[in-house]
Amino acid sequence: MPNAEIWISVDIEADGPIPGDYSMLSLGACVVGAEETQFYVELQPISTAFVPAALVVSGLDRTALQTTGVLPVLAMQHFAAWVQQVAVARTPVFVAFNAPFDWMFVQWYFAHFGVDNPFGVSALDIKAYAMGKLALTRWAQTSRSNLAAQFTQGRTLTHNALGDAIEQAHTFRAIHAFRQE
Repeated sequence: MPNAEIWISVDIEADGPIPGDYSMLSLGACVVGAEETQFYVELQPISTAFVPAALVVSGLDRTALQTTGVLPVLAMQHFAAWVQQVAVARTPVFVAFNAPFDWMFVQWYFAHFGVDNPFGVSALDIKAYAMGKLALTRWAQTSRSNLAAQFTQGRTLTHNALGDAIEQAHTFRAIHAFRQE
């Protein structure tokens, strides 16, 4: 029998659209179904490039993070250790709303800084999961605004990586529990 799984909701805030050229500035995570089990870190930027609009969205201060942020290699080591600690003998599954974006940064940082990715090479995308679970026929139907009325119970995204990881964990649980009539 395969190992049981543990779903871990992950969200990141970045200062641009791709890792390497731009920086992951914060990473938040929580265990789905035990959202009080949390991880959060703010990282030092790794490049000088940034998209000003991305900083407006997150409210993070790159200049301050150059001194107060955690070195990325340490941040990724701490995150991997946290995932392994909460997973125990279960297989950790990376869960995110628009997982390709968040997973791309997390995977790049793990690889670039020489830290084994405890999630392996895959992620569970809440949008794709919703499309299948709810028998949606168009990708546009998986937008947060389209799913909000039924699955977010009025919660909004704060663009704080931990707050958003918690919110998307609640949304994922609501979609997972949904039964078609």
